[in-house]
Amino acid sequence: MSGTKGIGSHLGGHLRENGMLAALVVIVLFFVVIVRVFEGVDFLSAQNITNLFLQNSYVIIMALGMLLVIVAGHIDLSVGSVVGFTGAVAAVLTVNLDWPVIAVVPACLFVGLLIGAAQGYWVAYWRIPSFIVTLAGMLVFRGLTLWLLAGQNIGPFPKAFQSLSTGFIPDMFGVDKPNVTALFLVCLAALAIVAVGWRARSRDAAFGVEPEPLTIFVIRNLVVSAALIFVGYKLASFRGLPNVVVILTVLTVLYAFFTENMTTGRRIYALGGNEKAAKLSGIKTDRLVFLTFCNMGVLAALAGMIVAARLNSSTPKAGGGFELDVIAAVFIGGASMSGGVGKILGAVVGALIMGVMNNGMSIMGIGIDYQQVIKGLVLLAAVIFDVYNKSK
Repeated sequence: MSGTKGIGSHLGGHLRENGMLAALVVIVLFFVVIVRVFEGVDFLSAQNITNLFLQNSYVIIMALGMLLVIVAGHIDLSVGSVVGFTGAVAAVLTVNLDWPVIAVVPACLFVGLLIGAAQGYWVAYWRIPSFIVTLAGMLVFRGLTLWLLAGQNIGPFPKAFQSLSTGFIPDMFGVDKPNVTALFLVCLAALAIVAVGWRARSRDAAFGVEPEPLTIFVIRNLVVSAALIFVGYKLASFRGLPNVVVILTVLTVLYAFFTENMTTGRRIYALGGNEKAAKLSGIKTDRLVFLTFCNMGVLAALAGMIVAARLNSSTPKAGGGFELDVIAAVFIGGASMSGGVGKILGAVVGALIMGVMNNGMSIMGIGIDYQQVIKGLVLLAAVIFDVYNKSK
């Protein structure tokens, strides 16, 4: 009886993370059934899973940076325009000026860093609301994109640049199908997740913190590991691991480690929770806000190059509305509107929920008008859940 009570109290105290993961599973199962019944399509086919990652990689990448901005108590509305602008810069450097890809990538990342620094400067040191600064940035960089491209598409890109989005990791073992390298890496990732989770649980117990109930730990890790291995097998039976999946995995691990194990990451949460208290404790809050916007600019630039590589051209309308999907993914993933709350894995889950919904509704032939309505209602439900959870 006490074990059941412990499980119930733990689930109640971790509604955000447990609820979003359960919601992702339910949404995937829903589309598996609905798409099979009404369209006769296998929603979990290798090709569709690959497309799911390729089509939504930019959302996941920018959600990592947006989470830190929102946790710090701010918001960035300019990321969609920055995606379009950095994609345009990449096109001009690569196609028009014949720069090598090895020079274009760091140059575009540096442009993103400068954009983030420019906006972060006004927010952090001049105390101008981030909503106003980034709204201005959204208009400025959309206009600069139109000017740089002269209203025309620029492309195609060389194969080396396209591989940022459309490339796949080759099989080092020389087997065509299934891709043994992909299977090995995915199984290794599943083992690493279990090992890190067990280490965190043991650390909590060592410091006198009540650990997560063993039943919940086992069930969650079984579900996550099984899902990873299933997806890995599907990808291995098709073309292997896409380059963007590797990029996403590395970024997710780095940002999760940064936010949970590094002092600077924990200070960002302290800043968002109570800025005055954080400042009184000696934290340089201005610098932290500045750095979160610099980081957001770099990730938006990376997303811009991936989007341009996938389209194989830079277009004046690239990035339009991306900021809405990214912000929605972060809030759906459990971030709080007031700052100080949110996890990297939650942002990734939120982005996957958005991607699964987009993909499933597109397969079913649901119009973009209805898709926007449904996504808006899901976002509203996530925010209402956040407010309700805080009131409890």
